[in-house]
Amino acid sequence: MRELAIALGLLLFIEGMLYALFPSKMRVILKKLELVKDSQLRAYGLTFAIIGFVIIYYLKS
Repeated sequence: MRELAIALGLLLFIEGMLYALFPSKMRVILKKLELVKDSQLRAYGLTFAIIGFVIIYYLKS
């Protein structure tokens, strides 16, 4: 459970730093994201979730 909290904190830190350091570029990226189809976002999200799970699985074993 502690590792999950650390991972969440790290995720929020990295994302927050991106918005703090590059606000105009992040706005452009978010506008481009509106053009991507829902099915593509779903596929990318699932792919990254699986990759993340595999990384965590191998690091914990």
